[in-house]
Amino acid sequence: MSQISAKTVKELRDKTGVGMMDCKKALEETGGDMQKAVEYLRKKGAALAAKRAGREAGEGVIAVRIDDAAAAGVILELNCETDFVARGDDFAGFAEAIAQTALEGGIESAEKMMNVSLGDAYDGETVADAITTMTGKLGEKIELKRLGYTSTKDGLVAGYVHPGSKLGSMVEVAGGNTAETVILAKDIAMQVAAAAPIVVDRSLVPSGYIEKEKEIYRQQALSQGKPEQFLDKIITGRLEKYYQEVVLLEQAFIKDSNAKVRDVLKDFAKQHGIQMAVNSFIRYQLGE
Repeated sequence: MSQISAKTVKELRDKTGVGMMDCKKALEETGGDMQKAVEYLRKKGAALAAKRAGREAGEGVIAVRIDDAAAAGVILELNCETDFVARGDDFAGFAEAIAQTALEGGIESAEKMMNVSLGDAYDGETVADAITTMTGKLGEKIELKRLGYTSTKDGLVAGYVHPGSKLGSMVEVAGGNTAETVILAKDIAMQVAAAAPIVVDRSLVPSGYIEKEKEIYRQQALSQGKPEQFLDKIITGRLEKYYQEVVLLEQAFIKDSNAKVRDVLKDFAKQHGIQMAVNSFIRYQLGE
């Protein structure tokens, strides 16, 4: 067998991103055939993926991608095993590629995304196959945990990723698409990320949640020796505080704690003549 040149090894590394020694071995095993060496490395990645299937992939990134018209957006959580890999350019770039492809295809879930091709940048591989290849390249279990897509016809979509890419959000608002509404929508996306609401309006809080909270407040009041006749009033008061914590429109605005999000939207309507409404939001925090 002819000697494998350093140039050929580097070419394979540039093509696959796999370490030099693994590339050299792949070329040696395949007689210097570049295409067979690539296939060899992919099989090695598949074997490694199977070996690491039971490992915990608790690190990773949250990625958000909004289209240029702010008419649609994607948010996803891509996991790996260590923060070291999560902070690497290869992993971050992979997350962005999945998000962009999902955005372009209007893909609504991680499950549906698995059979979608990532295009030439990833040799036309599907996301499922590219994850296997990336496992071989990075040496860790890689998992697309979840993915959400949203779009709008008469409003806009805005997103926010907190520095470190461990927390992100995406909101869909009605009220037109102007420079002013974009700014406020981004503020609301930041609000969702920071304050972790569970619903937009209190009417959307699941009844089971409310009953659970009421029972907790009742037991707390009784344990504190509160008279039975005052329990309903106490529970109502504490429930109001609960709504202010979990309902987006009733939360204190992160940029002005003296105003609720609902008040900010009302003031915006007075100043700009635009009625904005938050239709939906998605919030992902790593590991939730």
